[in-house]
Amino acid sequence: MAAEGDFLLRYRAVTNKLKKRFLRKPNVAEASEQFGQLAKELKQQDCLQYAAFCSLAMARCEQTLFNGPGEALALTEAARLFLLSERESRSLRVPGFDEHLQAALNCYSFAIKVYIEMNQPVMAASLSLELGNALKEMNRPGEAIVHFQRAAELQSQAPIESLLSLGEVASCKILTRGYSGVHTVGLFSSLKHLFPCSAQSFCLSSFSRTGVFLDVVARCEISRVLLLMLLEPPPQKLLPEHAQTLERYAWESFDSHSQVSIFLLMGCCVTLLQMACQEKDTESLKSLQTELWPLLSAEQNHLLHLVVQERITPSGQGI
Repeated sequence: MAAEGDFLLRYRAVTNKLKKRFLRKPNVAEASEQFGQLAKELKQQDCLQYAAFCSLAMARCEQTLFNGPGEALALTEAARLFLLSERESRSLRVPGFDEHLQAALNCYSFAIKVYIEMNQPVMAASLSLELGNALKEMNRPGEAIVHFQRAAELQSQAPIESLLSLGEVASCKILTRGYSGVHTVGLFSSLKHLFPCSAQSFCLSSFSRTGVFLDVVARCEISRVLLLMLLEPPPQKLLPEHAQTLERYAWESFDSHSQVSIFLLMGCCVTLLQMACQEKDTESLKSLQTELWPLLSAEQNHLLHLVVQERITPSGQGI
């Protein structure tokens, strides 16, 4: 395993080749290749931080050569290495100031910028999603929101992917308890309304694609109902659309567009939940929660748990 001193000597040797000399042009392409090779060796030796610096140096060389794709790839590799280094430090509980995470964020941002300049929004969006998911996994959902939003904007020509990215935004808002107002409910409503528009622009001749859209709509509808039950906004602050949603499930008056098994199931369950809540029937609430648990996503189960807790302990601190 190479020592830190060995790495610095080799790094400086390559860097010296980039210095301008009299009547001699530096070989930037050769230096870039050597930085890349050094990065690979260091990565294999689990020297992630040093490997990231070498990839960053390689990216600068590719920028000098006006090689956009090469620069973006090197920046992406540096970002991932810095992120791996941050995760390793966290797993070992090494004290720090998130310097590796900040370096990763900068590298991701520069790589996204390069892809946008090359008119490759799909690649830029994939990196935004990658960064958002990484932050979400590191228990930083509040910081992940902006990256999921950016991914959705970059995916304007891909309706399904854009809807899923916006769904991640809503999930992060729920994780950060950013649903104390109607904004998150409104986001789920917007996602649901985007369904017919996206379907028309995408052409729903493919049954599999139709299924994906319906899954998104079902998820939005269920989450929206659970949020409304949790928030219990007063009638004067309840939007007409949200009032109609609760009324539809309360009276089980499904229209022709709601004849999907998950909607029917949720309609019955919401009706039972509402009845149990009104009667303050704690045992029924717990029983319904157990029955619904395998049918809902982790996010929806979290909301259902909060609904049940609010009804069982109404004198608690609330949201």
